Formats: sequence, C-alpha cells, structure tokens
Amino acid sequence: MARIHPDGWRQLPASGALARELETLATLAQGLPDDHTVYHGVHWTRVNRDHAVFGEIDFIIAGPSGRLLLIEQKSGFLDETPEGLVKTYTKTKKNVSAQMARSADHLRERLGAFLKGHAPRLDVLLYCPDYVVRQPGSAGIDPARIVDATRRPHLVSIVQSLLRDEVRDRMVLDNIERFLVDQLELVPEVNAIVGQAEALYTRLAGGLAEWARRIEMTPFRLRVTGTAGSGKTQLALAVFRDALAAGRRPLYVCYNRPLADHIALIAPPGGEIATFHQLCDRVLRAHGQVPDFTQPDAFARLEEAFRALDPGAAWRFDELIVDEGQDFREEWRDTLLRLLRPEGRAWWLEDPLQNLYGRPPVDLPGWVRITSGRNYRSPTDIVGALNRMLPLAEPLEAGSPLAASEVEFFVWKDGAQLVEETKRAMTRAIGLGFRREMIATVTFRGREHSLFTPYDRLGAHRLKAFTGRYDLLGNPVYSDGDFLIDSVYRFKGQAAPCVIFTEIDFETLDELTVRKLFVGATRASMKLILVLSERAAAQLTAALDE
Repeated sequence: MARIHPDGWRQLPASGALARELETLATLAQGLPDDHTVYHGVHWTRVNRDHAVFGEIDFIIAGPSGRLLLIEQKSGFLDETPEGLVKTYTKTKKNVSAQMARSADHLRERLGAFLKGHAPRLDVLLYCPDYVVRQPGSAGIDPARIVDATRRPHLVSIVQSLLRDEVRDRMVLDNIERFLVDQLELVPEVNAIVGQAEALYTRLAGGLAEWARRIEMTPFRLRVTGTAGSGKTQLALAVFRDALAAGRRPLYVCYNRPLADHIALIAPPGGEIATFHQLCDRVLRAHGQVPDFTQPDAFARLEEAFRALDPGAAWRFDELIVDEGQDFREEWRDTLLRLLRPEGRAWWLEDPLQNLYGRPPVDLPGWVRITSGRNYRSPTDIVGALNRMLPLAEPLEAGSPLAASEVEFFVWKDGAQLVEETKRAMTRAIGLGFRREMIATVTFRGREHSLFTPYDRLGAHRLKAFTGRYDLLGNPVYSDGDFLIDSVYRFKGQAAPCVIFTEIDFETLDELTVRKLFVGATRASMKLILVLSERAAAQLTAALDE
C-alpha cells in the first residue's frame, strides 16, 4: 500500500466531485506499492490559501527512484475543441492541457530552486474517469498520458509504468517530502471540512437523542448520565422541539449563563430557557418581588424567596429539562419539580466529570437512568490523549471517526512567557487554517483570577471577552474583538473547532484539576492546543510517554 500524505482523508464524509477524488485516492493508496508516496490536494491547501497546493494538480506521486508524476483529475464531461480538451465550469471554461502545463512548469521551477538547481524529473497525467476521449491526438496532451473512462481500470498500472526508472535520484528522494510538507505547508483546508465535521458529529451523537426519546414510562422521569460530546445538548433541544410540536410547554434550565444564552439562540421560539437563578429572578419579578443583588448573600436570598413562593399557573410546564445537572444542589430539585403539571415529563442531564463546583450528586429516587460514555465530538487522537494523561475512573470511549489531530503543547515558566506562548498558539491555530471565529481560547483559571482578564488584545489578536455586563435585553456584553477568550467555567457546555486551553498550572492531578482539564479539552471538535506551565507539562507528558 502506498504512503499517503497528508493523512486523515479516510475519515471525511464527502459528496460530488470531492467524493470522486477521494475514490481515486483510495485506488492509488490500495494499488500502489509501499515504495510510492501520494501527495494529494483533495481537501488540503496552503496556509495562505491563495491557491491550491498544486495549482491545478490534484495528486503528486513520488516513485521509488525519485521521479514525480502529476495527476490532474477531471470528473464529469469534457469538451473536445480545436484548441484541445476544455472543462466547462459554472462561469468559466478552462483549457485542460494549458492548465496542466502551467502547473507542471510552476512546480518544476519551485522544486528546482529548492534543490539548488538540480533538475527534478517530472511527468504529467490526465485522469478523466467519466469521459471517453474520442480524438486523443487533438486533445493537446500526449495520448499515452490520458487515462479516460476506457482505461480507468488500468490507472494504477499506467501510473507505475510512467514512474518506472532505473536511475535513483537521491537528491529528490531525500528532499521531496520536506519540500511538499514544509515548503508548501500542507495543512487541512479547515473551512472546507469544519462543516463536514460538525455534520458528522451531529449525525453520530444524534443516536442518544433518538433512542432516549423512545423510552416510555409513567410518570416520565429520566436521568441521562452522559460524557462530554455524547449528545446531551442535542437531546435537550430535540425534547424541547418535541414539546412545542405537541402543544406542550417546555422549560429548559441549566447552571451556566453562557450555555443558557447559547441554547436561547438556537432553540425554536416558545417555552422558557433560563439558568436556575434566572428562573428564580423571573418568577419573583412576575410576582412583584425585585431581588436585591447588592446584598452579599443575594443568591441564597433569591433561592429562599423562590422556594417560599407559590409560582401559580402561569409558571407551570409540561416538560422540564435540567441540563448540567451535576452542578445543581439537591434542594433545587424539588423547587423545579413543583413547576411540572401533574402529567408533566422531567429530564435530568448530567456529566459527573464536568462537576467543577464539587457538589454531591443529586438524589433522584425512582428515576430511570441511562448512561452514555462515548464522546462523538472530539477526534480519536484527543480522546486517546485524555485517557493516557488523566486518571479517569472509566476510559473515555471515542465515537468520532476523525483522527490525525495531534494534541500540541506550548510550555511556559512565568507570566510573561505565558502571554507569549498563548499568542504563539493563536498564530499556530490560524496557520493551521482555522478562521478566528472557529477558535476559542479557554483559560484554566476563572475570570476573576485569570491573568488575561485585563487584556483587550494579545499582540495582533483583538480579544472578544465577556465584560461582566449585560445589555437591557439581558444579553451578555463582550469586548469588541474577533478572538474569543473565556474561562473553562463559562465555556463549559459549549464547543469550538479549535480550542486553545491556556493558563494551565497545577501541583498535583487532584480531582478538581482532572475535571477542569477534561472539560476544557473536550470542548475541541477538531484541534486542541494546550498552553501549560513547566510543572503541569512535566506531569501530563510523562503520562503520555508511559
């Protein structure tokens, strides 16, 4: 089997032209021997993304002697014109032979300069798997270097024949991979695959939402204990939608304000969405009681007033969804359940590993319980790293087929270096192809104690941080930046394609530290970068090396 670079292509769902190119890549990988290497541009581009890695070339194959073959694939129909083969796109037409010649000349020039004048041996091949070239002699390309639909089964053997060479070019063999990987900076074309990764996660994690909603009981009391990325939020939203569709009134309650704000944005209108304390405040105000948040024990007073109040019929619901149940106090349970109508249904969603406040589990006698220990959100590499680094009671199960997402470490020894390493991590994330809105910088410390709280920018990066204020509509106010930064406490329950988990520092891997590391790391759906102190890095990397 041929070596394929870059890896990770098998895990990506695809359709249309992308699927056809992935089929070709699979054929080359399976058919060519292991002394051949295939470099592909199927879903990978340069960091600066001004053009594809290989211009108009889809594959570069390096043979055992150092000879290179450039393959341009044209799926679908072609036009045979007096000027040669032409591919028609939505708004343009392109001459295939001219494209291939330009790309080959460009690569030959750049590679020659890289090899300090040593001439690379380069050949080209046109692969059109869906079209039969009727007049190969007038196509503008050597007929021996056209593989059309009639020769499609022989693609691998033709590739091998064009790469056969008795003269081994050690200069090319030693430097071709360095040139194509380092010089061209192959990285995933994140903009193209983030949507696919999110769709894949939604489809896989949707299993929990599917079978949990098929459970029937009277009264309906279901406790769902699921790990990060298992699909609890999808379940909560599905239950919320089901209730509205059936004419029932749903209430969604969580602990963290950012999660409640997020759910309010993506849930359909109707019902009620709030944190527990927001709910207390709304009910009290509806009854003419205005809480005084200037008191030092304001939240305890708020809870007590809510508990003592009869909320009335206006605050009765048919469906109660408690999210982040591991953060709730036991006395809140009965306070919430009294809001259910007699035939109301209750759901309790929790993950003990995300209990960052050290609260004992809420007792739910008589409730049916289901568990899900599989993380569908984070790539298998991240899940595997967490299993090796953290002393988890039960290993986290990897449910995502995405891989090739190695966890990266940036190490600091003091506050100044922490800032510099975090800036470097941000630059690294952008260099990997992630847009700023795809990146979340999460601090290990809370907002009140974080070194980054006073900062409005880090180098060239303007920070989008919670200011601690809310507007007249109750929405959180963020600073005017384009690089989100938030604490692990506030970002719990949310996710981002790329997570930079910074300010990590601890003496020992105690229970709270393990939970914070787990929560922060599992926010990443594609890439995780850890910015750690020297002592923290020493402990985690030692565990990885065992």
